[in-house]
Amino acid sequence: MTALGTINPMAKAKLAKAKSPNQLFPRIRETILKIPRGHVSSYGAIARAAGFPGGARQVVRVLNQSHGLPWHRVVAAGGRIAIPGEGGLDQRFRLEMEGVKFSGRKVRMAEFEFKFPGRAAKKQKTANARVRANKFVRFRG
Repeated sequence: MTALGTINPMAKAKLAKAKSPNQLFPRIRETILKIPRGHVSSYGAIARAAGFPGGARQVVRVLNQSHGLPWHRVVAAGGRIAIPGEGGLDQRFRLEMEGVKFSGRKVRMAEFEFKFPGRAAKKQKTANARVRANKFVRFRG
């Protein structure tokens, strides 16, 4: 299976426009570096914040190939630690040292999830544009 076969169609289109998947790696790295100490984010949220929705597997790939990133601040959806064995224990230990609290085996995402800026504003702009478009259609006819 190719790298293009592991992501959703919208992400495939963005990747196809890029000359190489390696062009996306710097954006993903920058996004990971924005996660502050004592907070976590999911693979999918990082991919969306980097402008690559559906590219959670690409985030995993970047983490595996890059050094010096705060890898322990990246968790699976819902706050689950996805790394098996000793690596998962190491991740939990590092997060606890930063003050992140757990509920069972999962991070308390409501308290410790890092929300990337700009996402809410973008949603609001889209919602406002839909309202304006609907008003235009109603009054036009």
